[in-house]
Amino acid sequence: MNPFRQLLKSAGGHPPVGTWVMSASPLVAEATGHAGFDWAVLDMEHSPVDMMDVVQMLQALSATKMVPIVRVAWNDAVLVKRVLDAGATTVMFPFVQNADEAARAVAATRYPPQGLRGISTMSRASRFGTLPNYISNANKGMGVIAQLETVQAVRQLEAIASVDGVDGLFIGPSDLSASMGHVGHLTHPAVMDLMSQAVLRCKAIGIPVGTIGGSPEAVAQYRAAGFDFVAVGSDLGLYMQGARAAIAALRTSGSEHVHSVSSGTQGY
Repeated sequence: MNPFRQLLKSAGGHPPVGTWVMSASPLVAEATGHAGFDWAVLDMEHSPVDMMDVVQMLQALSATKMVPIVRVAWNDAVLVKRVLDAGATTVMFPFVQNADEAARAVAATRYPPQGLRGISTMSRASRFGTLPNYISNANKGMGVIAQLETVQAVRQLEAIASVDGVDGLFIGPSDLSASMGHVGHLTHPAVMDLMSQAVLRCKAIGIPVGTIGGSPEAVAQYRAAGFDFVAVGSDLGLYMQGARAAIAALRTSGSEHVHSVSSGTQGY
């Protein structure tokens, strides 16, 4: 079974927690995997991650329990073919607007006759030709997540979800809020209401839906709304939060120390 589908199946009502990997670093990806996240998106859309980075990060994550999802830069069969040959088994497609685009995404992940994925017998995915019956069995192990990032896409939710081979939906709050006229206000009441309604619609048709928040507090709101899988921040975002907090704490304590030393010497 596809690893991400298996993760959702075994979640037991507790939304698996993930994050984004944007650093293009196999070492950071591996550390992220060991940190305890259930899944992570290796992001090729908004980061410098290229094909060799994907290969190396997938290699690094094979030593962890974290399930990798590769988000391609666009719904392009050539890009998809390459990440699948590199060993990706679940692909996230950004900016899916309708059922036709969802069908095109699924087709890119399947060998003929179900799809149009190009065949190679010498790839990392097939363990360089040593995995028995890889070509005939690969389609069953592929996963597709369609990302809905506009009001128009959310309106097409049921149609997109009905495409055979779409395993889950992902609501992108940043672009969705922008499409609603609330740029930068990801938890604006109107945005939250639309996302909550989308969750109810997904529950009604039985398709998993996920999203991402920039903080544990935001993710808690999404969990309360009923999202089936959630992500918090990114490797770089979490690093920057920790780094800035440490610097702020040291500068604050340092200034207090300087003030106390200064005050203590004035009487001498």
